[in-house]
Amino acid sequence: MARNVEVKARVADLAPIEARARTIATSGPTDITQDDTFYRCERGRLKLRRFADGHGELIHYQRGDTSGPKVSDYVIAPTADPDKLHDALSRSNGVLGRVKKRRRLYLVGNTRVHLDQVEGLGAFVELEVVLGADETEQQGEATAQGILSHIGIDRSQLVAGAYFDLIPHSK
Repeated sequence: MARNVEVKARVADLAPIEARARTIATSGPTDITQDDTFYRCERGRLKLRRFADGHGELIHYQRGDTSGPKVSDYVIAPTADPDKLHDALSRSNGVLGRVKKRRRLYLVGNTRVHLDQVEGLGAFVELEVVLGADETEQQGEATAQGILSHIGIDRSQLVAGAYFDLIPHSK
């Protein structure tokens, strides 16, 4: 199972944050459109992510729902037929809801910096510090804190949970 340290923040304007992210990015930007469907799941969260080109990924993850950096354990299974997989998961598990977003991705070393425009919610920044097998949670948190500081994100902007939790119909 892969691990990362994640942190999410609500922002008023992505433009100044993107300008600062560009100064430390090792690659990017890459623009991505994502449509995530969440399913009932006994442990953690289960979502099917569909991309504009027709492929998808089934993602199961477990993490705390606190604000600030937190460790996420996840598994990603690519699929060439997300519609058929959605049908099976809907029938077996039931659908909880959807989250649609436009994402601009920058890489800063082993960190994915997502500048997200989430339908119905607004603008967010999400960091995912991908942890190597020998890296600790504390190292990932330190990396996240350094990037947050550089791009101008204040602790008061951090949000708990997933985008799905913030959408009014999902509560």
